[in-house]
Amino acid sequence: QVQLVGSGGGLVQAGGSLRLSCAASGRMSSSNVMAWYRQGPGKQREFVARMLRDGSTEYADSVKGRFTISRYNAKSTVDLQMNSLKPEDTAVYYCNLYWANYDYWGQGTQVTVSS
Repeated sequence: QVQLVGSGGGLVQAGGSLRLSCAASGRMSSSNVMAWYRQGPGKQREFVARMLRDGSTEYADSVKGRFTISRYNAKSTVDLQMNSLKPEDTAVYYCNLYWANYDYWGQGTQVTVSS
């Protein structure tokens, strides 16, 4: 009963920026965790960033200082601002919501960073 619709992504040159956005809808509590994961070519899905229930944030070491996760619109939307993009950031990015002991996933959006 929870749906996540992601947007953003695209093709950008190294050093550029992109902003991903994901809107959640449906019946849920505001006491949830939202996060971003990504899956590069031939790789497993990996954690990128999350915002915890207390509003604190966590980032993968590979994106610290470059990516910023934020929530707004009564916590119904989660963004991922990606700066100083590198070719190794190329992946399909998925937004995630964890609530009531269940994971919900967005459809994924492709980010391609050229050198």
